[in-house]
Amino acid sequence: MAVNIENRQKALEAIVGSGGIWSEFVFDDECFPVVTDEYWTSKQRQASSLHEISYRACFKPQLPRFFIGRLTSPMDIVYDPFGGRGTTAVEAGLLGRQVISNDVNPLSQMLAKPRLNPPIFEEIVNRLAKISRIGDEKNDLEMFFHPQTEGEIRALRQWFISRQKNGSFDNVDGWIRMVATNRLTGHSPGFFSVYTLPPNQAVSCKKQIEINNKRNQIPEYRDTHALILKKSRQLLAGISQADKSNLATVSKSARFLIHDAGATGDIPSDSVSLTVTSPPFLDVVQYQNDNWLRCWFCGLDANEIGKNITMARTVDGWATIMGDVLKELYRITKPCGHVAFEVGEVKKGRLKLEEEILPIGIHAGFDPLGIVINTQVFTKTANIWGVDNNSKGTNSNRIVVFRK
Repeated sequence: MAVNIENRQKALEAIVGSGGIWSEFVFDDECFPVVTDEYWTSKQRQASSLHEISYRACFKPQLPRFFIGRLTSPMDIVYDPFGGRGTTAVEAGLLGRQVISNDVNPLSQMLAKPRLNPPIFEEIVNRLAKISRIGDEKNDLEMFFHPQTEGEIRALRQWFISRQKNGSFDNVDGWIRMVATNRLTGHSPGFFSVYTLPPNQAVSCKKQIEINNKRNQIPEYRDTHALILKKSRQLLAGISQADKSNLATVSKSARFLIHDAGATGDIPSDSVSLTVTSPPFLDVVQYQNDNWLRCWFCGLDANEIGKNITMARTVDGWATIMGDVLKELYRITKPCGHVAFEVGEVKKGRLKLEEEILPIGIHAGFDPLGIVINTQVFTKTANIWGVDNNSKGTNSNRIVVFRK
């Protein structure tokens, strides 16, 4: 049953509070509240160290924490149909909620699942000591890695593939593979590669040669085992006893699926308390091209995976795909459950996908409580992407909150 703007605003205020700047979005002669404020970015450095795994187009952990803390209770099911690096899954696990995460790219599971069942540091040390540093003699990636470094990377890759084939692959292997995958390429000595673009993507071999020539650089040797241990120590450092207890409980029942987000028959109807997600935004991010090296290292076929990733080029095409996703979310959401559907900022805010997704949710059966816009004011210049954030001034998360 439809509710009026006052009731929707009261329901949204119960979630986000009464502060902020309030306005309205009108669709089909109905008014929906829109509230703008800075809800979590001022505390972005307080997130768990477990989240420090890079991935293109991921949101801050404070976003799922904000909604999980306000809309669920311990052991409720929290779901993300576009799992990515696993931000929602890890945050839900840290908060003691049951986890379901889905992504058509199996790389997502490889990055997320190990952090719900982290080994102790000594186990990582002991396992690395058993892994050879000498891989096959191919040297196809010399534009990224020193030959000795590439040999170590190939040895790690062979270890993981062999362990999977013989059934001995365990959570320690999964953790080391996850960390190594994250350390493959980057722009500092903390990565296996020579200087390249940011650690959440890998450029083509041809492009890397151009970067090397422009910077007059040659890959130096990087000790992969030492870097894995250094990163592992950082990731594990901030885990409290309460976190460990929650993760130990949640990891036993956590589910990681590899499905089209619009067809997740493995998830029972009326079972999910909260979905927090951020879908691919049109063709803004090239997930297949960005992750080719990570996929190779993990024994995955990037080309096959790329065929299944949602990369609509038009708003109409994207809306059609999201329609199927929201219908499926309506099926699996329990009565009075919620969906926090984040669409970020596209084309510098000129394209308002939140106004596209709200009507799609209505068509799927949801009642939209309104739109929450979290604003972030940049305080420094970040030119790594060729963007001067001071000139742009702000960035935002744009979330439509639905209720079943």
